[in-house]
This record gives sequence, structure tokens and C-alpha cells, in this order.
Amino acid sequence: MSAKKLNLFANLKNDFPAGLVVYLVALPLCLGVALASTGRPDLLFSGIIAGVVGGVVIGILSGSALGVSGPAAGLVVIVLGALETLGSFEAFLLALVLAGIIQLVAGFLNAGIIGYYFPSSVIKGMLAAIGITLILKEIPHAFGYDKDFIGDEAFMQTDGHNTFTELYYSVRYSSVGAIIISLVSLGILILFDRPFMKRIQLFRFLPGALFVVVLGVVMNGLFQAFSPDLAMKGEHLVQLPVASSASEFLSFFTFPDFSFISNFDVYTVAFTLAIVASLETLLSVEATDKLDPFKRSTPTNRELKAQGVGNIVSGLIGGLPITQVIVRSSANIDSGGKTKMSTIIHGIILLLSAIFIPFFLNQIPLASLAAILLLVGYKLSKLSLYRAMYRLGWDQFIPFVVTIVAILFTDLLKGIAIGMVVAIYFILRKNYKHSYHYKKENNQHGEVITIQLSEEVTFLNKGSIGYTLDQLPEGSTVIIDGSKSVDIDYDVLEIIQDFKNHAAPLKNIKVETRGIKGVQSVGGH
Repeated sequence: MSAKKLNLFANLKNDFPAGLVVYLVALPLCLGVALASTGRPDLLFSGIIAGVVGGVVIGILSGSALGVSGPAAGLVVIVLGALETLGSFEAFLLALVLAGIIQLVAGFLNAGIIGYYFPSSVIKGMLAAIGITLILKEIPHAFGYDKDFIGDEAFMQTDGHNTFTELYYSVRYSSVGAIIISLVSLGILILFDRPFMKRIQLFRFLPGALFVVVLGVVMNGLFQAFSPDLAMKGEHLVQLPVASSASEFLSFFTFPDFSFISNFDVYTVAFTLAIVASLETLLSVEATDKLDPFKRSTPTNRELKAQGVGNIVSGLIGGLPITQVIVRSSANIDSGGKTKMSTIIHGIILLLSAIFIPFFLNQIPLASLAAILLLVGYKLSKLSLYRAMYRLGWDQFIPFVVTIVAILFTDLLKGIAIGMVVAIYFILRKNYKHSYHYKKENNQHGEVITIQLSEEVTFLNKGSIGYTLDQLPEGSTVIIDGSKSVDIDYDVLEIIQDFKNHAAPLKNIKVETRGIKGVQSVGGH
């Protein structure tokens, strides 16, 4: 299919089922992030609001074909700290509105260019790490041990456990009913992934995730009727707020308190939210574009503007901060989404289901949803990805592995930062080695050394060039040739000029420069 055919309504047969799967993935994540961010069950609906705004508002404004936005687990700690600092959710909503304005301005100032400077090895490491994290974090839900919210990406959890201790407790306190539902759900999802199933028209339009959810509700109902010990209850089910009337539903929406506009802490929180949310979005944009089978490129400045508008709207009506989120985006891609209509559809379904069928949603076992996320995690961290990165060499493989390990044992943003440091080291190391070509030959006048500078010579190269000049033998002739260079940084020119004027005469080295502006062409003894 050509990119020209990817208009919003031409691919509904692909985008609707993908949007439905994204909705099933997003629903528990929205609720889980809301509970973890606020610590208040009465504010669970703030996660739904953010999910709807991320799907519909940002979906319409964004230039990302397959990216899905919503409340992110990566901002949980920031939101918790902000609520403690500001003392009220209404003051926090004001800070969120201001954060959205900052993102909007950043988009107009072309700050989205930052997204192009994340190394590919780090982005792929992030994808693999999120896949492993999903598997490790969803196993407790698949085993029926739900002591922490779905969507927690950090190694250290809010309940005092960590990723690995949670696995131990999930095995120790597992539920047979949850395991049965998880295994059956995984079996159905794997079956639906088989090529022969995709040739059946009904199953191309109705995704396996929908059958998994419906079957999970039916199986749990049968457990309640015939074997109550196996049945999932309470925290093992989706827990969406249920309104008994229209007025009660409207009470789920909260509005910012503009009386806090003169509070300095509000602005501190706003800048923090804007920076972290923008970074997480740009990382997800880069990762989503790499997964896109059509290899479309998202305009990052437009994405920042869309995220800014989304956070303004979310803040005005009582929602959580929004970023583009790779888990939902990858679920969209894996489910066959073609355009951003799938994102918009997921937001619309999220809103309609919260209004009309909250009671049914609250019958869905988390074990069924965990199975969906387990498969998403597997697809993000396939063995073929590790083999491909290994074949690229150590310069790519080591930052890739370090990023994975760092994310697994810290959180997403800290892990990315650690991976970036390692990737930059290898970039500098490679740059150090390849900033010039060194050639040595002998003629009747003695030893002649030619240093051919590369096309781009920046301040990053001054260390290697300076070291090479210092090691030149006494009495030699050196030709520093910049004729093939498009640009030579002033720092490098300064090193060459200083060597010519001071170090070379002391070692009786004759220096000749070619095609280098700013340095005299002939040196002396």
C-alpha cells in the first residue's frame, strides 16, 4: 500500500480494529496511572480524561500517523511531588495548563529538533527495555497478584517492592483462576496472530483482543457461578468510576484554580512537566517512527504543538499530563493501524464506554488485559532485534544493551540518560579516530607527513588532531590539507595555528597548510 492511500477514512477496516485494541490496552493504563499519580480513588477519572484528550484532541492535531498519546507512567513521580508541593489538585491543573502553553511555544520555536539527536541504538534499546518491562510487570497481573498498578515502568515501585520481588510474590500468592484466564487469553492472541486467521474477513475486522476480553468476562462469570474460589474480584478487575446520573458524571470533571496564578511553585511544576513530557514524547515519536512499516517521519515541532494543546485542554477539564506513549503506539502498529484515525477511534471509544458501559468494563479481569500487554512486550523485544544490533558492531550493541539494563533497573528517563552517555562516548570515540587521514612517506628532503582533514572538523576533533601534531617527529615536513573540508571549527584552526607558530619551530618541523582559511599557508623552521 502506498503512502498516498493512507488518508483518514480509506483504511477504517484496519484502523477501527487497531483503535479497539489500543482502547483495551489504554483503559487499565489510564486508571492505573491516575491512581498512582494522585493516590486518590476519587480522581481515577482524571486518567480517562487524559486518555480521551490524548486520543481525540492530540490525535487530530498531531502529524504522527501511528503515535498514541495519553497519561504516562513516567510522570507519576513528578505528579505526586507536585500535588504534595502545591497542596491541591486544582492548583496542579493550573500548572498543567501552563505546561501546555510552554510546550506550544516550544513547538513554535522549533524546539522539536531535539528529537532528531537521539542515537538509534538508544531508541532501539528503549523499545526492547519497554518490551521486557511490560513482560516483567504484567506477569503479576497474569498470576492474579495485583498489589501495584498496571503501567508502572520504574524498577522501584510505589508499594515498596521492585520488579523482581513482585515476581516472587506473584508466584507465591498466585491465583489459579487468573492463570487459567491468562493462558487461555494468550492462546487466543497467538492463534489470531497466525496467517490463516488473518485471511478470515471477520477476524481481520474484530481483533483477538476483543475476544480475549469478552471470554475473560464470561470465564470469570462461570467461576463466580460454579467455583467461587477461582473468581477474580475487587482489585483483580478493571475499576472504572460509575456515575448514577448525568450530574454525577459531570462531577468527575475538575477545573483549575486560577487563584494560584501568583504562586511561584506553580511555575516550577509547569516547567518541570513541560520539559519531561516533551522529552518523553520526542523519544516515543522517534521510536514509533522506527516501528512504522511505512517509515513515515513525524514533524516533531507540530507534535510539540499538539501535545501543548492537549495538555492545556486536559488541565482545563481535570485530566492528567499527557505524552505520546510507546506501549499504546506499538500496540496500534502491531494491530495493523494505518493512520491516526485509529488513535482518534480509541479516544472516542474510551469516552463512550466510560459514559455508557462502565458496569460491563468493571467485569473485565486484569489477567485478560495482562495477556494483551504480554504479547505487545514480546513483539517489542524479539530475539531478532538483539541479533540485528549485535551484527552492527560493538559501537551500536553496547549502548543498546546498556540502555536496556539501565531502564530495567531505574526508570525510562534515567535509563535513556545513561544510554545516551554511553552512546555519546562511542560517537566521540569514533569521531576521534576518523577526523583525519594520516599518511607518511619519505623523499629526498626527508620524512613527509600528510594529514588530510575530513569533510566536517568540529571542536570534538581537536583532541585527536592536537595529539597527532604533538607526536610528529623532529625535522619532518607536515602537510595539513583541508581542501576537502566543508567546515573546520575555530578550535581546530587555533590548534593548527599555535602548532605552526610555537611547537613546530621548537622541533624543527616545516608546516604547510592547504585549503585552510585563517591559517597562513607556509610555516617555518
